[in-house]
Amino acid sequence: MPTAIAVTSPDLVLPPTDPQTPPAAVLPGPATRPLDAAVADAQLLLERHGHVIVVCPASAPAAEERRLHTVRSLLESDRIAIVRTELPPLGAAVLVRQLRQLSGCDFSPGVLASAARLLTHYVYAGAVLGSVAKLDRVPVGLTSHVKGWLPGAQFGVLAGPVAELVRIGSGGGQASGAGSRSGRPGAPDILTGPEFTTDLVLARGQLQTDWPATVLAPRWQVRAVQETTLPESSPRWWGTGKLVEFAAHLSDLSVLYQLVASVRRETCHWCRMELIGDRCGFCAAPLPTAEPIAAPLSR
Repeated sequence: MPTAIAVTSPDLVLPPTDPQTPPAAVLPGPATRPLDAAVADAQLLLERHGHVIVVCPASAPAAEERRLHTVRSLLESDRIAIVRTELPPLGAAVLVRQLRQLSGCDFSPGVLASAARLLTHYVYAGAVLGSVAKLDRVPVGLTSHVKGWLPGAQFGVLAGPVAELVRIGSGGGQASGAGSRSGRPGAPDILTGPEFTTDLVLARGQLQTDWPATVLAPRWQVRAVQETTLPESSPRWWGTGKLVEFAAHLSDLSVLYQLVASVRRETCHWCRMELIGDRCGFCAAPLPTAEPIAAPLSR
C-alpha cells in the first residue's frame, strides 16, 4: 500500500486528477474528535499503510498541531511525519493533492515527506481581494492598506513563491504597494507567474470577478482552469470574504515524478530515513554540513 497522506481538514482534499490518485485521510482536531478516537484513527492508518504523512497548515489552530504531536507520542511511532506549510488554504490543498499523486510512485516515505518543501516552490498561490486592510500574511504597503478601504477596490495578491501585490480594475491594473511591479508604459501590471506550464485551480468567495481566469491565466500561459469550493479557512487567511483564491501548479504526474527524482537523496543521520533537501521530513533533523577539509601543511 502507498504511504498514507493525511490532512487536518477536509478543505485540504481536492478532487483527484485521475482515478489513480489515492484519497487523503482526514484527522480532525480536538474540537471534533476525542483523543482516543484520534489515536485509533492514526493506528489504523499505520497498520494499513506503514507510514503516514500529515499536512498541517502553519495557519491551523495551535491545538490541531498539539493534537498531532500528542497522537504520535502516545503511539510511540517514528512512522508519522507532520509536515507544516505556509501556503494559503487553496495552495496547501494543491500541495496535498500532489503528494497524493506521488504516494503511488516508488518513492520512500522519507523522500515523499521531504518533497513537500520542494514542491511548495512550484505552487503559485494567490487571490483577488476586495480589500487588503486586514491582510497580515503578505507584506502590504501603507498606501495599499488605505486604498483597501475604498469601495470597489480590487487587488491581485501573490503569497508564494514570492510575495507581490498589484491594484487591478477596469483599466487592467495599476501598481500599488510593496512588491508591485510596473511593466512597459501603458501596459497593465500582472503578478509574476511561473516559467513552466501549469494548471490553475480557483475558488470563488464573495467577490465578483473573472480576473484569474480571463487575465491571469492567459498571461501565465495556463493549460487548464479548474474551479472548486472555497476552503472554509480562506477568508480568515486572506483577511476578507470578498475574494477569489487561485493556485497555479504542476499537475502532470510524470513531471512531478521527474522533479522529485532529480534531487540527490541523503540519509537522515538521526532516524535513518531517506530525504531530499536539507531537512528530514519525519524527525525534522537538519542535514549535517560537511566538515571543512584542512589544507595540508606546507613544508
